[in-house]
Amino acid sequence: MNEWSDFLEKEQQEEYFIELMNKVDGARENDEVYPVQDEMFSCFDLCTYDNVKVVIIGQDPYHGPGQAHGLCFSVKKGIKIPPSLKNIYKELKSDIDIDAPDHGYLASWAKQGVLMMNTSWSVTKGKAGSHKKYGWATFTKHVLDVLNDYDKPLVFLLWGNHAQEVAKGIDNPNHLLLKAPHPSPLARGGFFGTKPFSQTNEFLVKTGRGAIDWRIVDEGMVV
Repeated sequence: MNEWSDFLEKEQQEEYFIELMNKVDGARENDEVYPVQDEMFSCFDLCTYDNVKVVIIGQDPYHGPGQAHGLCFSVKKGIKIPPSLKNIYKELKSDIDIDAPDHGYLASWAKQGVLMMNTSWSVTKGKAGSHKKYGWATFTKHVLDVLNDYDKPLVFLLWGNHAQEVAKGIDNPNHLLLKAPHPSPLARGGFFGTKPFSQTNEFLVKTGRGAIDWRIVDEGMVV
């Protein structure tokens, strides 16, 4: 496989995926669903297949207006920075001394090879987990199967029990799995001090893949 488009084209022909999209389309007819259809798979648009270095696995898209745009933990400029992302920024400062920006738009990470995927890829407004049983688990497993077979070393940042559970099939010894509590305030600060950014770059440099510049640059909106 050379492009995420090859993967998506194959999945779109599968019966489970057709049923899944019918459920999502049905939900859109009756309610507001996030992200909008054109942005549902934007993590693949911003992080091309041949450029993947790091995988961050989220759970549900944000279910508030204007928040979700297809990258886990990220929000577009002008949207209030969510609590989990604020904690990610605190750890970024503590770990590698990068100051938090005034926005939560993480596209600059994605463009460097950080695939920021959720395990449910859609959600109804105000209803967390509302699409969890639509069939997204099968799609996510297929994505992770592709990443497990990736022919270069990857780092998986597995924040929280959910991410760690869905990534149990990642068994390629060339990859590095960094497990930590979720950055949510509900995790009572367990995320702090886990040093995910420095550990990731140390591994990437050691394996010849090149470090990520974790600064969040102030670039124009591309999604």
